[in-house]
Amino acid sequence: MKNLDDFIDNLQNEIFEDAKRELGEKGFQRWRHPQFNGRMEHPDGHASVTGECGDTMEIYLKFENDRVSDASYFTNGCASSSVSGSFAAELTLGKDPDEITDITSEMVLTTIGRLPDKDVHCAELAARTVQEALSNYMSKNLKNL
Repeated sequence: MKNLDDFIDNLQNEIFEDAKRELGEKGFQRWRHPQFNGRMEHPDGHASVTGECGDTMEIYLKFENDRVSDASYFTNGCASSSVSGSFAAELTLGKDPDEITDITSEMVLTTIGRLPDKDVHCAELAARTVQEALSNYMSKNLKNL
């Protein structure tokens, strides 16, 4: 039994070291301790976008006094999608719609630190989903004018 426990511990350590190398320390920590994850009931803005890789990202925005007071994400994708969604949601907090339009994939990627080259599209998916959620919020507000 001890050999099995040692094997599992070594395997987990290898996985964590690979993840740190690929995601950087900041991305690794966010992967291990997700923030802003989960679907939100009654958001003011919401979007669900499926990327070319097949991952689907959802972003939820709650506004108060025309600024994001709460945000969350949900994805069925990989670790890079989860990390990107988490940081994208965080980037919206406290921002008004004009400031949210400035959130780009480059901004998400810079906030994370790095992603594997093959996963940079995850930051693009997260940023695009933020913009779609903002568009959803704005279209609801136009209807209410």
